[in-house]
Amino acid sequence: MITEALIEQFRVKPGSNVNLKEFPTDWAGTEAGKQLGKEIIKQRSEEVLARNRKELESTQELLYASNSHSVLLIFQAMDAAGKDGTIRHVMSGVDPHGCQLFSFKKPSLEELDHNFLWRFMKSLPERGRIGIFNRSYYEDVLVVKVHPEWIDEAQFGKPDRKFWEKRYEDINNFEKHLARNGTLVLKFFLHLSKDEQKKRFLARLTDASKHWKFNEGDLAEREHWQDYQKAYEEALSATSTRKAPWHVIPADRKYVARALVAEIVVTAINAMKLEYPKVSPEQMERLAAAKAILEK
Repeated sequence: MITEALIEQFRVKPGSNVNLKEFPTDWAGTEAGKQLGKEIIKQRSEEVLARNRKELESTQELLYASNSHSVLLIFQAMDAAGKDGTIRHVMSGVDPHGCQLFSFKKPSLEELDHNFLWRFMKSLPERGRIGIFNRSYYEDVLVVKVHPEWIDEAQFGKPDRKFWEKRYEDINNFEKHLARNGTLVLKFFLHLSKDEQKKRFLARLTDASKHWKFNEGDLAEREHWQDYQKAYEEALSATSTRKAPWHVIPADRKYVARALVAEIVVTAINAMKLEYPKVSPEQMERLAAAKAILEK
């Protein structure tokens, strides 16, 4: 069982100044992790994932049946941190009818002609459904911040501190609007070490079955590692709120990351205290009549 106290260690407190060096990338290497041992941690992580995956099946059915709220899960990370695998393992038991996954790439010309949130608004989950953003509007305060040359200065001017503060404000207001209208927003930053990223890149280069995963652009972005760390720290600090919190998930061990994400998602949805639709007395009479007919 993962306790609330443990989850709290990975949740970014609203208003705090995030220093990613204070968040572990390998929880098994912390003092608490060393006391348990890596094998015990792996075993318990797999048990937690299996239990939550099964519970998510019924929880998602309740969300779908109640048709009153929706859930938005946002995943951000450095390359090779395991976003795809985490999503696949955590959500593998969910009914596809109740789940929507979107993976956002470079914006199209049409999307660039709108505000930076527009293309994400179109993909928000409907009531009763879980929406998953594999990368999101946060790219516009992360990768674009690392590469300010990609900003149209003719439209926005040269990006300065106030430019980024306004974007953070837009994001916070957008997520506040979602929360007010019944969307549970959970945000996950899969925190990977630079050494572990190197190992995973090398695995893609040495294992023929993984060659397709390697992108030469990933190496170019690796050169901006420190810039990305700073951009993440600033974004997490500015946009982790009570209604839309960020969780910094240690991602060097995939089984730990998957267990933590599964526990956080299930716990948060259960806290919504959803109920199946109430049946009126008139509907009960019709149900009884239909049952009588079928039994004959």
